Amino acid sequence: QVQLVESGGGLVQAGGSLRLSCAASGNIYGRNTMGWYRQAPGKQRELVATLTSGGVTNYADSVKGRFTISRDNAKNTVYLQMNSLKPEDTGVYYCSIVTSFSRSWGQGTQVTVSS
Repeated sequence: QVQLVESGGGLVQAGGSLRLSCAASGNIYGRNTMGWYRQAPGKQRELVATLTSGGVTNYADSVKGRFTISRDNAKNTVYLQMNSLKPEDTGVYYCSIVTSFSRSWGQGTQVTVSS
């Protein structure tokens, strides 16, 4: 079992920036993929960005050029730098890790972008 602890959400004006962090602990061995998903009110959870332990990234089209995902493998921590934020980026952001054995989710952190 893997535990994920997120931090860094908050309220920001449109055009501003936020940085999310997610630290993983527990049974993490071998290759894995860490990432961020978000869920806006009344909508389904959607992918924001993922990053494999080998360094391969994947971004949603809506965040390309504005968000950057990175990770520190030694600390089992993934980050999401969010720039040029828009009101439509508002939602609960969830950290995720997929290993050879399981998928785990964090508790979520609220991001609110005011216009």
